[in-house]
Amino acid sequence: MATDKQKISESYPLPVYNYRVIIDGNETMSFSDVSGLEIDHEHVLYRHGFSWITGDHLIRGQRKPINVTLKRGLIRKRKYLYDWIKAGKKKDIRIELCDETGLAAVSWDVSRALPFKMDAPSFSSSTNDIAIESLDLIAHDLRITHNE
Repeated sequence: MATDKQKISESYPLPVYNYRVIIDGNETMSFSDVSGLEIDHEHVLYRHGFSWITGDHLIRGQRKPINVTLKRGLIRKRKYLYDWIKAGKKKDIRIELCDETGLAAVSWDVSRALPFKMDAPSFSSSTNDIAIESLDLIAHDLRITHNE
């Protein structure tokens, strides 16, 4: 049975390398690595007087903060990330995983992200790796949208 291109594009997983990052709705930037897009809750083990009969109860607790890390190659005269951490201003970030046509298939909206740590690249004379800077952010909320 032959499958057409439409069925393949709808049923195959999306490659992880085809994404873009949009900061504050207007600044599209390229990053070599984006990590930390996770929603995590603490868990609470609740025991009451009849736990010896009914067993313990697991309850979902408070949501943990969202910690996102953005990494990109260091280029001359590009200091946007440095200016952002100096200003200490919260910004919204949108990460879009795109399909083969460049349209966003899944989007992660990170609300009110605040930079708190910036790492310079590691320097070594025994390698020819590129210089990668890293920015760590803490955010208030993460929403995931699956586009049709």
